[in-house]
Amino acid sequence: MTPRWVAELVPPIVFGVAVIALWEAGVRMLHVPVIILPPPSAIAMRLATSFPTLAADFWQTIKGVLVGYAIGSVSGIVVAILVDRSQFLQRGLLPLGNLVSALPIVGIAPIMVMWFGFDWQSKAAVVVVMTFFPMLVNTVAGLSSAGAMERDLMKTYAADYWQTLLALRLPAALPFVFNALKINTTLAMIGAIVAEFFGTPIVGLGFRISTEVGRLGIDMVWAAIVVAAVTGSVFYALVAGIERRVTFWHASYRAREV
Repeated sequence: MTPRWVAELVPPIVFGVAVIALWEAGVRMLHVPVIILPPPSAIAMRLATSFPTLAADFWQTIKGVLVGYAIGSVSGIVVAILVDRSQFLQRGLLPLGNLVSALPIVGIAPIMVMWFGFDWQSKAAVVVVMTFFPMLVNTVAGLSSAGAMERDLMKTYAADYWQTLLALRLPAALPFVFNALKINTTLAMIGAIVAEFFGTPIVGLGFRISTEVGRLGIDMVWAAIVVAAVTGSVFYALVAGIERRVTFWHASYRAREV
């Protein structure tokens, strides 16, 4: 019997290899100019030859991603608990969260650069703004997902709010929390890279993309995109793997296993 992880991993690998092969063959057969679409072999060559530069760009960007992701996600959970305790906050903060979530990142990023400077701190601030409200909204919904029967059972045990929160409502909210964490992995990468378009010390994936576009170094642009895409995919896979280990007991996870 084929292991489950093999069955899940083989199809995307086969499909990805097929897409890359068709891309390479199509670009070469149709003589597409490199400035429009370089072949995957040229991108791979650029990745190999520019590895030190891309590594420095990666470390500059990932600092803002990780710090902003952690602050935004943790603060979203904490504020969600406060909102759950207060109807006033729930009525006032959640609509405001929807408003802030609709703000364009290209409007937020330059403001944060002016406030926090050109280094990674301003990118982390952009990531905090982008990740805070998805976590807040999902956690509030998760805290409300516990069934009435389970809540009544906790009342029969004379459990107070915090005991019910820790023993019942937070565990029931874990699928919602992890859903927000997975969403935030991509939002964090996008936010940090776009923020680097508006100011950064001559390093960073966003800086590299914007600079090389101006120089028409499209192969380098694609190499930076590959680094960002792989980083985001690994980040997402890591969070999804943690989710499987933490919520293996939850009904929503068991339903996916069927």
